[in-house]
Amino acid sequence: QVQLVESGGGLVQPGGSLVLSCKVSGRTFSRTAMGWFRQAPGKEREFVASITWNGDNTYYADSVKGRFTISRDNAEKMLYLQMNSLKPEDTAVYYCNADGTSGLTFATMASWFHSWGQGTQVTVSS
Repeated sequence: QVQLVESGGGLVQPGGSLVLSCKVSGRTFSRTAMGWFRQAPGKEREFVASITWNGDNTYYADSVKGRFTISRDNAEKMLYLQMNSLKPEDTAVYYCNADGTSGLTFATMASWFHSWGQGTQVTVSS
């Protein structure tokens, strides 16, 4: 069973930046593809970004491409999401998750995952 603990959220003005962190335990992190989802009030949980086990490939939702950067530290079992040029529509609870299928693919449908962390709230507002 994987344990996921997200942190780093907060209130930020439009155009600002935040870095989210995700601490993973309970599985072989270094061989697992990782990713971020988010859920805004009244909306479904949606895919944001993912990264392969070795960090060689990253993928982003069109809505965040060019503004967000996903990265990982396998030695520390940490996943990060650098968020720049934040917009009010980025307001959501952000969740990380792990896809151990192959280390190279990450499911982009939230329903595929069976467990989640508590998430971290990001609010973009002036």
